[in-house]
Amino acid sequence: MNVAIVESLDRVNAREWDGLLTQGYPFLRHAFLHALERHQGLGPGTGWHPRYLLMREGAKLVGALPLYLKDHSWGEFVFDWAWADACRRSGVRYYPKLIIAAPYTPATGPRLLTAPEPRRPALIQALAAAAMDYARDSGVSSLHGLFMTEEALQALEQHGALRRTGCQFHWYKGEDETFEDYLARFTSAKRKKIKRERRQVKEAGITTRVLTGEQVEDAHWRCFYRCYRDTFLRKSGFVPLPLAFFQTVGRTLSDAVVLALAEHRGKAVAAALSFRGDKVLYGRYWGSEACYHSLHFELCYYTGIEYCLRQGIHRFEPGAQGEHKVSRGFLPRATYSAHWLKDRHFHNAVAKFLRYEQREMDYYMKSLLSHSPFKTPRPL
Repeated sequence: MNVAIVESLDRVNAREWDGLLTQGYPFLRHAFLHALERHQGLGPGTGWHPRYLLMREGAKLVGALPLYLKDHSWGEFVFDWAWADACRRSGVRYYPKLIIAAPYTPATGPRLLTAPEPRRPALIQALAAAAMDYARDSGVSSLHGLFMTEEALQALEQHGALRRTGCQFHWYKGEDETFEDYLARFTSAKRKKIKRERRQVKEAGITTRVLTGEQVEDAHWRCFYRCYRDTFLRKSGFVPLPLAFFQTVGRTLSDAVVLALAEHRGKAVAAALSFRGDKVLYGRYWGSEACYHSLHFELCYYTGIEYCLRQGIHRFEPGAQGEHKVSRGFLPRATYSAHWLKDRHFHNAVAKFLRYEQREMDYYMKSLLSHSPFKTPRPL
């Protein structure tokens, strides 16, 4: 096997790269990552420096890692700021670090990429070993794998990485066929609350619609971006991605794009952009030009659920965090990351912290489940 590091997907054939993706996961497709490279999402000035690890057998690409050298911890959604601060106060450099991730994307998916073949388990182990070797030899403080599948996580654990558990809130279709079927599972009080929220949106004169694929025209992207940009500017004063990124993704990943628009008197006032995988809908970006009661819930949750029911999509992941999602039927689910620190003192300190954090996370998730809005436990 030959292992090489490249700093741009310009040097990787798109069909070869995508041939390693086995789960319909949109955020590591060549087109998505290449759009980030082209439009100021990755590379100089972003703190995200691609170091794609390629494993070849002869000329054939048999494995790859979406690996990035990071100067900060923004855009990761697995929070290690306290670790970085502890290192700084102890005189130990935390940045740069390496991460295996889908950039800016808190969605579990494949990370150690291999084609579906009989040697897949061995290739997964070889990729994990190559990642650890590169981390040891490249002068970084640490290696982190974010939003990992169990298969990839176990491979890194066998090379000394530590497991960390997080929590998100997901919707599962179960046996529901319509939104009314879905609401019928709720307790009376929770069902009335959702109906009231949806009614408030209608009474404000707002209508919603969902566009997919080639239905999304340039004018729609401009409407979406106006809402996305204004929301980020209000909240943080910083807009992570330019309009050109979304326009490019709209062309090159049209089969995965799901855009929900909210309109008032014929004008778009809010938008929610999701991406579709194999039987999964991933909610990713939201924005609004004005404040309308319950519009965020309508566009980001209820409209997405209705789309999933129509399309036979089994799971809806509406994004990171948000305990308010529980009362709307998005129940807590564990997410996992892997962490290895070169400094043994800090590695052991993090291991101790994670043991404590795991106990707290177990309690937290059980507590959240006790607030489920459903009359009986939902079959998943």
